[in-house]
Amino acid sequence: MDSVAPNPAKNGKDTDIVVNADGDLSFAGQTYRAAIGKTGMRADKTEGDGASPTGIWNLRYVMYRADRLPPVKTALPVYQLVRNDGWCDDPHSDAYNRPVRLPFAKSHEKLWREDHIYDVIVALDHNDSPAIAGRGSAIFMHIARPAYDGTEGCIALAKNDLIAILANCTVSTRLCIGQK
Repeated sequence: MDSVAPNPAKNGKDTDIVVNADGDLSFAGQTYRAAIGKTGMRADKTEGDGASPTGIWNLRYVMYRADRLPPVKTALPVYQLVRNDGWCDDPHSDAYNRPVRLPFAKSHEKLWREDHIYDVIVALDHNDSPAIAGRGSAIFMHIARPAYDGTEGCIALAKNDLIAILANCTVSTRLCIGQK
């Protein structure tokens, strides 16, 4: 992915979400605490390396748990999660880095979890058009664990912060990981 500058908005505020290696996330004139990949950020992301992929990523859509939260208010497309939603993380599968329905025979993540980190998920366009085997899958924005533990590569925020950010996103908002 080419490095490009964040999008300036007509009102003078950045329309992009920018997160740095220290976990400082900036959007619309506000700064938030974020968890990043447990091994930091990498330009050469690989499956299972625990790194957040540097680059500028489009926000595709939002998924949320309707049994735990009201509908998320955002300009992005929004979908309700159901119990059998999953995401394929098997580089040898034709469904690699795509949503799947469970049960699913290949390696996958369950999106319907007992903990709360996937109560709100923002799907990004990282490695999805086309998905290249081994370049990383299931890179999302989602809810952080209480201690902001490092993620497997996602960007995670407090629930209220993520919901506030989504309320101010447009279909043009991008997530800039490790980009200035």
